[in-house]
Amino acid sequence: MDKKEQFESLRVELNRTKNWPLVYMFKFIFPADSKKQALVESKFSDDSVISQNTSANGKYISITVKEVMLDADSIINKYIEVSEIEGVMSF
Repeated sequence: MDKKEQFESLRVELNRTKNWPLVYMFKFIFPADSKKQALVESKFSDDSVISQNTSANGKYISITVKEVMLDADSIINKYIEVSEIEGVMSF
């Protein structure tokens, strides 16, 4: 099964409940590493709103990104791009 097929249920849900374009919120968690953070942030446009939190023990960083997305496929493509960064979990 390829990565796009793994996201088919998300695609169906987004297309059923959303009006396009929309501001979509992505959330990612990964081990605290400035290189990983830069890689994740580089996948989004300069117009996106990015906020971050560090875990209490400082071992993990969570990033929330809000960006205008044109359709379900553009959201899924972002998840696929970010999934190629080792150690990054998407929510």
